[in-house]
Amino acid sequence: MNSTDKPRELSPGLRMAIDFGPLAVFFIVNAMTGGPKLVKVMAATAAFMIATVAAMILSRVKAGRISPMLWITGALVVFFGGLTLWFRDDTFIKMKPTIVYAMFAVILGYGLATGKPLLKTLLEAAYPGLNDTGWRKLTVNWVGFFAFMAVLNEAVWRTQSWDFWVGFKLWGAVPLTLLFAVANIPMLMKHGLSDGKEAPLPPEG
Repeated sequence: MNSTDKPRELSPGLRMAIDFGPLAVFFIVNAMTGGPKLVKVMAATAAFMIATVAAMILSRVKAGRISPMLWITGALVVFFGGLTLWFRDDTFIKMKPTIVYAMFAVILGYGLATGKPLLKTLLEAAYPGLNDTGWRKLTVNWVGFFAFMAVLNEAVWRTQSWDFWVGFKLWGAVPLTLLFAVANIPMLMKHGLSDGKEAPLPPEG
């Protein structure tokens, strides 16, 4: 690997655009599309898929890599989005976040059980100075958060309208993820995290 192929650090704004931009596109297209619900579902889902692939390409161009978590979420968006378009049924795209959250909870839980630092691989977070206790506590916290979000997504999409669920993804799930990541910083600082290190954020489910 030559120097031009080495992973490059993304600016906070660009990283946010890559992680949450496709979701914003999903929300905007849904809000701007008129007509029956099915038309909105199809248009928003197609736009979400295109924006997700574009975000992955942008990550590869700007950062020199696509993170493991972005690969997983991107593949699931394309898969469940494709099922939604093929069967003309919004159930598939609404179930996708539940599966993403549950999958990450299981993967990280497996890492805890086997003593493997899978969180670092998934989030690509090189926390300088963070000790083993800090890694373990952070992993436990994220397992709990992902499990909670899986249950919450199920509750919302099964009891609320399509438009409410789309709004929840942008105005509910994203702020919850941001707040949770920030809330972990004091604990990380107590376990050796260097001052000023940003908390990495997983892409929204």
